[in-house]
Amino acid sequence: MQTSKAASPSADDTLLIQPKILYYGTPVVLLTTLNEDGSTNISPISSSWALGNHIVLGIGLGGKAAENLQRYRECVINLPDPSLWEQVERLAPTTGKNPVPTEKAAQGFTYQSDKFAASGLASIPSQQVRPARIRECPLQIEAVVEDFRAPAYAPFFAIVETRAVAVHAHRDLIIGEHHIDPRLWSPLIYNFRHYFGLGEPLGKTFRAEV
Repeated sequence: MQTSKAASPSADDTLLIQPKILYYGTPVVLLTTLNEDGSTNISPISSSWALGNHIVLGIGLGGKAAENLQRYRECVINLPDPSLWEQVERLAPTTGKNPVPTEKAAQGFTYQSDKFAASGLASIPSQQVRPARIRECPLQIEAVVEDFRAPAYAPFFAIVETRAVAVHAHRDLIIGEHHIDPRLWSPLIYNFRHYFGLGEPLGKTFRAEV
């Protein structure tokens, strides 16, 4: 008996939509930057990607992170796991900008000077940059800014190119000397403005080393 193959998708299988946002499933970053008074600001962001030891960030120009990164070109890219989603959400409606920009105030943002107190997260000193790391985040990447630009096609956002200078990982995630065990590490995923963790592993690429 011949088994039929699943039908291939056709044009009739899709609908043309206009979503307000395109956060189609990206890791949450808690970006720490240095305030003018030497304290550390925390900004939740969900636009980032890595190429080698360079990480590109997308941030809003109206926030404290953009202001800080133009003044002090250093940051820490802290990656939370799913257990920290509530702490992330506590930070979501806050800003380190005082006074709160009009557009942010209209969206319900409020000023918060101490983001660590607001979130319940703890700070830990970095080794090669001035902003603090977030102790609870399983991965903490110290980085320096190599380029900061606001493209003409998206005047309210900045593209920030950073270079990792130190990578810290919780001890229980490390396998061997320098590898993260993918069976144990699960990033917090921002999926169309909802929080998710990873599901069960499906397999690995031929280039996987562990």
